[in-house]
Amino acid sequence: MAQNGRPTPGADDGARAGGGADPPAAQPPARAARTPAGASGSPTLAEIARQAGVSVPTVSKVLHGRSDVAARTRAKVQRLLEQHGYLARRRPTPTALAPGGLIDFVINELDGPWAVALIRGAEDALHEVGMGMVVSAARGRERHAARWLDSLAGRGTRGAILVVPELTDGEHEELRRLGIPYALIAPVEEPPPGVPWVGATNWPGGLAATRHLVRLGHRRIAVIGGPPHRLSSRARVDGYRSALDEAGLPFDPALVRYGDFTHEPAHRHALDLLRLPEPPTAIFAGSDQQALSTYRAAAALGLRVPHDLSVVGFDDLDFADWVTPRLTTVRTPLPEMAGLAARMVLRMLAGERPESTRVEVASELVVRDSTCAPR
Repeated sequence: MAQNGRPTPGADDGARAGGGADPPAAQPPARAARTPAGASGSPTLAEIARQAGVSVPTVSKVLHGRSDVAARTRAKVQRLLEQHGYLARRRPTPTALAPGGLIDFVINELDGPWAVALIRGAEDALHEVGMGMVVSAARGRERHAARWLDSLAGRGTRGAILVVPELTDGEHEELRRLGIPYALIAPVEEPPPGVPWVGATNWPGGLAATRHLVRLGHRRIAVIGGPPHRLSSRARVDGYRSALDEAGLPFDPALVRYGDFTHEPAHRHALDLLRLPEPPTAIFAGSDQQALSTYRAAAALGLRVPHDLSVVGFDDLDFADWVTPRLTTVRTPLPEMAGLAARMVLRMLAGERPESTRVEVASELVVRDSTCAPR
């Protein structure tokens, strides 16, 4: 696991001056201070920073309750924030890990058991230290990215846990500029150095799932992965290929399909695979939802799981133990992953570095009733 430091949102002017030293500040008349906002309302954080004689990241740190700001600088910035309504009727900002304050949890899609498991894990970890959590969706990154970033900046969040398809360099930079500590869960690509993130051991999971099928005697094993550009999807398919190679079985590109971890594409891919002249006797699905779609495709063609087709999923969501037959799958401890991401953010709020900026939680094969030896 990498031991990189956390991202540096921007040095604090007051802290650089040493102890409680207060940087020079311009002192315009109160009425003039409101002029730049004009008819648009309260002044921007940049204008408040100019009035206080500090940087925008320093103002953001005070707004978000960060502890790494000199006391005199904090008091000056708080007076201006209160004057312009940013901190109206609020009690003094708590210290880094004192009870109170909000952490944002931003996820691409709120519906589905995968999201529920992550939200539950993050909420439990934050509840332990008396912090609240705001959950929001970021569907359609290009349309909504600016919206959720604006929401984070406007509501005075103290940190963020992000489960979004991808972050652009500009979005990473904006989060740093705002001084918001953040951690990623299951990022699409390897994040920039120093950005903390949590994932699952996807390659070992794909390896274990395919090994299980090989040991049952299957030789025609197909795989339905997620999007090919996703880090997790590529790792699961790579694990599948490694298990085939280990068993001396050829890799057949005709048995590989890529979807998006959801139902409909997986259903089409499973039908396509099962209609091949020489169909697979087993399918490794890159998610439990894809595995259920494979059940549906098999039933549509008059095939029984596992007697005619063995199926393995990935994630071990709650329904995997409820469906018939009970699903053999690779368990990824989603609540634990989200809890680790939350604790990374809390460490950064306390002015500490995460123990590691890259944490991969071990996956585990759970054998149930959807796999057996081929006929």
